[in-house]
Amino acid sequence: MNDVRVKLNLNEGFRSTITAGNHTLIADEPVSAGGKNAGLSPYDLLLSALGACTAMTLRLYIERKKLPITDVEVVLTFDRIHVDDCESCTAEETEGKKEIQHISRLIYVTGDVTEEQRERLLYIAGRCPVHITLHSNPHVEDVVIVKKN
Repeated sequence: MNDVRVKLNLNEGFRSTITAGNHTLIADEPVSAGGKNAGLSPYDLLLSALGACTAMTLRLYIERKKLPITDVEVVLTFDRIHVDDCESCTAEETEGKKEIQHISRLIYVTGDVTEEQRERLLYIAGRCPVHITLHSNPHVEDVVIVKKN
């Protein structure tokens, strides 16, 4: 089980300190959204998780299959788009919606790769645990706990 804590001091605007194990990150909103741009935005963090998981999952596969690949780069973008502009969306994803949240994930691999290997890499990328979680419509349980001053 992963334990992540996010601490936001209301006097610091949107700046949040994220602690995960021995690691600390800063999250913030860009200036255009009222933040001070002191760290990654929440959507940047989401895309980072998906990108890192994708690259790590592909690394395991590349090593196991001894593929002649020397580098993997994952470039992600997030946007809200009109359903008619999503060529890869399924009817289930767009049913009853005018707009959808869209993540584009471009995976660059450096090496001598056949078309069959490229297709398999795409399949393996889709098996990364974060990708699977995003597609599984995860249940988020929310509880507000009040601490007295």
